[in-house]
Amino acid sequence: METQKKILVVDDDIDMLEQVALILKAEGYQVIKAQGQKEGEEALLTTIPDLAVLDLMMENMDSGFVLCHHVKRLFPETPVILLTAVKAATGLDFQPQSSEAASWVKADVLMDKPVRPEQLKQEVRRLLKV
Repeated sequence: METQKKILVVDDDIDMLEQVALILKAEGYQVIKAQGQKEGEEALLTTIPDLAVLDLMMENMDSGFVLCHHVKRLFPETPVILLTAVKAATGLDFQPQSSEAASWVKADVLMDKPVRPEQLKQEVRRLLKV
């Protein structure tokens, strides 16, 4: 029997945190929830996630980037999805435009909020190779 995949979900918006957690739990994943960067960092001390879904802007404008760097430093093979509302809030496209920018971001996927459940499930399956 295959072990249930663990997904760390971090967002300071409790509604978004619960929404993403429900989507992933319904797919059979074990979800570890953290409300914000600090709780996310604490969760990484006790959990090795198979994948992480992180909000970009939490307590600080760069909280998602910082947390993504922590995940990749501790667990380099763990895929990371960054969720961002930057495009909806500002109209700016936040996708890295160069390989240099993409290498700094460290995330495997950037997704715009509001996230569509089917799109999230598809990316998670692709990244976990399930």
